[in-house]
Amino acid sequence: QVHLVESGGGLVQAGGSLRLSCAASGSIFSRNDMGWYRQAPGKQRDLVARITSGGSTYYADSMKGRFTISRDNAKNTVYLQMNSLKPEDTAVYYCHARIPEGIVKYDYWGQGTQVTVSS
Repeated sequence: QVHLVESGGGLVQAGGSLRLSCAASGSIFSRNDMGWYRQAPGKQRDLVARITSGGSTYYADSMKGRFTISRDNAKNTVYLQMNSLKPEDTAVYYCHARIPEGIVKYDYWGQGTQVTVSS
């Protein structure tokens, strides 16, 4: 059973920083592609950043230069460092894992953590 547990969300003023963590269990973490998505009220869930099992990273345009995704395979954890936060970054942030099982890859989600940026 795969579990993803996010932490680190909260309330921060514009210009501030937060670091989100996602602890994974139930899989061989180092083989997983990991990512962060976010969903604001009334909007679709969008990709924020992802990191492959090999360490390659990708960011949505509005996050480039402000957010950094990283992973610690020894701790089975993926992080999202968020700097220069803006009110429009307010959303529920979800951890995502794409896990290979044979030739098929399966998607798993965490329960989400709220990030609120006040102006």
